[in-house]
Amino acid sequence: MQPMLVLASASPRRRELIAQLGLNSHCLSADVDETPATGESPNRHVLRLAMAKAQAVAERLEQADAPSNQKQSRLILAADTLVMIDDDILGKPVDAADAARMIQRLSGRWHEVITGVALLGCQRQSVTVMTRVLFRTIEPWEAAAYWASGEPSDKAGGYGIQGRGALFVERIDGSYSNVVGLPLFETGSLLAAEGLTPWGPRLQEASP
Repeated sequence: MQPMLVLASASPRRRELIAQLGLNSHCLSADVDETPATGESPNRHVLRLAMAKAQAVAERLEQADAPSNQKQSRLILAADTLVMIDDDILGKPVDAADAARMIQRLSGRWHEVITGVALLGCQRQSVTVMTRVLFRTIEPWEAAAYWASGEPSDKAGGYGIQGRGALFVERIDGSYSNVVGLPLFETGSLLAAEGLTPWGPRLQEASP
């Protein structure tokens, strides 16, 4: 029997990406402090937060399991994504002015999207993935109209490539799904190492 997959996230985008792989998942949000540590690199930051989210959900599940002697085998998957330009991290915009500032800073330039993925199962696995994204030049009225659409309010960097934000993206270098919020190739590799694939249990070769 394949293990149960628990996604330590409330993000509908990550949930949709997991479903795109043909895998079922149970979602539990994880509330962790996302403040960067002093001197922390972007890669270390996303990895630390991803692992913290996975660990927080693991502890919740352990407490829920306490009365039971039989615990279902499960994998806990978590991720954290940031947008970076000029070595500055762009988080989620707090208001229209903040969103406009982010979009204008990204306008006509390359930036980086970095995701840390953590998986807790029989082993502790983690990986970081970076994608470079080039925006076309964006007019101020477009940035204002985009904010008014409601799409960018909960997205790092103030845009979503899977929605109307795609109209700003001229080119990407790397994983598209990473920009959405979960790099599927790397995530699939982590899950496969724990025996979870959309193809079901691996068939054993018959002995000669």
